Amino acid sequence: MAFTLCTWNINSVRLREPIVLKLLKEEAPDVLCLQECKSPVEKIPVEGLKALGYEHMVANGQKGYNGVAIISRLPLALAGMHDFAQLGHARHVAAKLENGVTIHNHYVPAGGDVPDREVNEKFGQKLDYLADMRDDFRANAPEKSILVGDLNIAPREDDVWDHKKLLKVVSHTPIEVEKFEETREAGNWQDVTRADIPDGRLYSWWSYRARDWDAADKGRRLDHVWATADISGAAHGSRVYRDARGWEKPSDHAPVFATFDL
Repeated sequence: MAFTLCTWNINSVRLREPIVLKLLKEEAPDVLCLQECKSPVEKIPVEGLKALGYEHMVANGQKGYNGVAIISRLPLALAGMHDFAQLGHARHVAAKLENGVTIHNHYVPAGGDVPDREVNEKFGQKLDYLADMRDDFRANAPEKSILVGDLNIAPREDDVWDHKKLLKVVSHTPIEVEKFEETREAGNWQDVTRADIPDGRLYSWWSYRARDWDAADKGRRLDHVWATADISGAAHGSRVYRDARGWEKPSDHAPVFATFDL
């Protein structure tokens, strides 16, 4: 079975329902994983999704903040919701497809503005979330799994617009990159996007603060698609759908796609 998966930090699924439906109509992924839904599960607008054939959803939501959802044309079942680092936040949901593949959708804490946990609680929460993910992978080695989401870290030098200028900026600091790689390696996760697009600058997020985000192009690759080693070879067709960042009332993130032949 071949299926295409998309991950997108939507920055309010209710506010941006029109562009969610636009993406589904125009690009038609089989599975759409959303982060930062900012909605209780029961208030996620599903009528338009169902009208387009997306009849299946698992979600973990809360009012006004965080929130993750997996929306699908393919049947799926809830496979878990974990409160990593015991933050009490709706940041993870997992679903299992009928072919046995488990999809994990994560929204890792952004980490605030100061990369020092002694003065910035949010940065500590981010590092703790990653450490808890790492420990979970070490204790329960994932198999036949895909992990996607806004992981809020751009790990490589070519995942940011200026490596040297961003070394002290949250999302690209050495400690974050170190913890990111520890977490990825603990589950033997493969970076699907960079396996397909190994060279060159690649971004999935551009700040709202930029007057002309497209021309300035000061982006970061914060959104990721990983797969366990047993299925990563089945992945192909990775792309960042940059055009969506320029849609009306956009998210500051662009959707990231990958196709799996399983």
